[in-house]
Amino acid sequence: MKAVVVEEIGSFELQERDIPVPGRGEVLLHVTVTGVCRTDLKLIRVGHRDLILPRVPGEEVVGTICQLGEDVHEYFLNQRVYVYPGTSCGDCAPCRAGAGNLCRDMKIMGFHRDGGFAEYVLAPAKSLIALPDNIGDDEAVFAEPLSCCLNGLEQANLKENETIGIWGAGPAGTLLARASRAFKATPFVIEPDDNRRPALNGHAQPPDMKFDVCIVAVGSNDAYSEALAHLNPRGRLVVFSGLAPDRAGMVVDFNQLHYYEQSITGSYGCAYRHGALALEYISSGKVKVKDLVSHKLPLEELNYALDLVEKRKCMKIHLYP
Repeated sequence: MKAVVVEEIGSFELQERDIPVPGRGEVLLHVTVTGVCRTDLKLIRVGHRDLILPRVPGEEVVGTICQLGEDVHEYFLNQRVYVYPGTSCGDCAPCRAGAGNLCRDMKIMGFHRDGGFAEYVLAPAKSLIALPDNIGDDEAVFAEPLSCCLNGLEQANLKENETIGIWGAGPAGTLLARASRAFKATPFVIEPDDNRRPALNGHAQPPDMKFDVCIVAVGSNDAYSEALAHLNPRGRLVVFSGLAPDRAGMVVDFNQLHYYEQSITGSYGCAYRHGALALEYISSGKVKVKDLVSHKLPLEELNYALDLVEKRKCMKIHLYP
């Protein structure tokens, strides 16, 4: 099978590999579509905290089950599924609280085990979510990025009729805006890029108002500073996008947080339940995703895809092994 393999940070190779054989509790998927995101760009060209090499990247995966490992019910065979990318212990405090993404034993597809930038991929049967019949694979693969956005809005405790300021109008910012409307909140998108801003009726600069929730979907220190300055009393800032390690330290006015009872919370990845909820939102039409696909490319054009992501010349890119 064809597979993208990262053996050292900064490069990858398209290799021919043996098709893997599923072990106990695993299935083999024929990958139909894999999404490309900015995390893939970072993982391949810069590295990532959770990456173990060598690795086949790709954590946004939809496919059809074509082979079953031991102890997997035959019901799964030939099913179309979305693969929740993480596996967790299920017993620790975060797992019991529904936050398996924070499990100390979390293993992520494309980071700790091989991912979907390949024709075939192994996945634990417990990580699979069957696709609703009324959506195609191109829509279903949005379950992963939408899951992360739903987790971010959950951490924000976003409520009906609240205002939310969203910094960034890329795929994540757009999904956050659409999901917040599904929550019956009112989003305001801040995006200086003239090419991305119009699609969301966004603002080049933050409007002269404050928000109940601010969420930053771009790795920018300036965006975080602006967001802090635009929080309402009792407002919540969600740290949705990480910063480069050499820029992660920022000055925060703790007196502002104190006097206005504001809070800052992180948001990293998603839990299995967010994946099921994301598919429900997509299937029901609460969050539309079809129009966000800007490029459909073969696996051989991954480098071109990464260049588009780096230069912000795309929305969502899908690869077809």
